[in-house]
Amino acid sequence: MIIIIPCFNEFKRIDKTRYINFLKGNKNCTIVFSEDGSTDGTLKVLKEIQNASKDNVHIHVLDRNKGKAEAIREAVLYSYENKINFNKLAYIDADLSVSLEECLSISKEVTNDVFFAFGSRILKIDTYIKKRKFRHYSGRFIATIIATVLKVPIYDTQCGCKIFSRSLASQVFQERFISKWLFDVEIFFRIIHLYSIKELQNKSREIPLKSWIDNDESKVKITYFFKMWYDIYAINRKYNEKYK
Repeated sequence: MIIIIPCFNEFKRIDKTRYINFLKGNKNCTIVFSEDGSTDGTLKVLKEIQNASKDNVHIHVLDRNKGKAEAIREAVLYSYENKINFNKLAYIDADLSVSLEECLSISKEVTNDVFFAFGSRILKIDTYIKKRKFRHYSGRFIATIIATVLKVPIYDTQCGCKIFSRSLASQVFQERFISKWLFDVEIFFRIIHLYSIKELQNKSREIPLKSWIDNDESKVKITYFFKMWYDIYAINRKYNEKYK
């Protein structure tokens, strides 16, 4: 399995020990860091992790900052071009708000009959989901709009933990994404139009996370809230026109 980690100025947020310890106990996993033009010491930290587990760590360095969507997409293409052996591919955030261990656990849902699984930040009695109130309520409003546009009852499209079968990943990440931050929504559109809504529902699993901790240093600016609506419109328009 490959786990892709997009990185932009993550020097203060990357916990080297957690990565190194995970790799020591999971030799069948490969981590591909996608270094997205950082201006701090991120690359130095990534190389330290790589030196501790050379066979299981790759670093793909982008020539400039391109945003999270393209950082992930380029790392996916890098994985195929460099013939890294894998049957599943995932991505999570560098700060491990979703842990490597939980990502690996959710990946077990991807089988011969299921090609896509993703985490969902659902607060239940047996889960620990820590969100700021504004982020929670604004997120639920946005999620409702997105689910309406997609016409699929997805609780959390934006959770940064998604796992794909090898064949699905090769299809989903071929083209560039419209939005740097709402590319998760576009992923669902692409799967629907590659297959169908029914196929997405039958072959996907939305798994409640056991733990997720809100990071105060989000790189998404509050002003994006206003541009986001245009991105939703542009994504919806593109796929409705492309697949009429």
